[in-house]
Amino acid sequence: MMNRFIAVPTSNGLLDEHFGHCNQFALLEAEDNRIVAETIIDAPTHEPGLLPRFLADKGVTDVIAGGMGNRAIQLFNQHRVNVFVGAPKLSPKELTEGFLNDNLPLAANYCDH
Repeated sequence: MMNRFIAVPTSNGLLDEHFGHCNQFALLEAEDNRIVAETIIDAPTHEPGLLPRFLADKGVTDVIAGGMGNRAIQLFNQHRVNVFVGAPKLSPKELTEGFLNDNLPLAANYCDH
């Protein structure tokens, strides 16, 4: 299994359902389906189209979100970042563990590379 670098938009330590307007992102690094590191970064000032490039530049491979528009999903996919939407309002660690263990009900939007 490849290493994954997962971004979760957060506010107050839980998933922020408003992806484009979250205050922070939790970045979780996973090796062999185990979380090995978690970092919290401040989100940049909101600008349309900025977040996919911002997160891709940080090495993010996957995004777990509550909801996201199709245009944003397409931009992430262009930056080779997979998007998973429909996540419940849980902590980034709970979401990532569920995601890595395939027991989180998510809708997948894979980039085709």
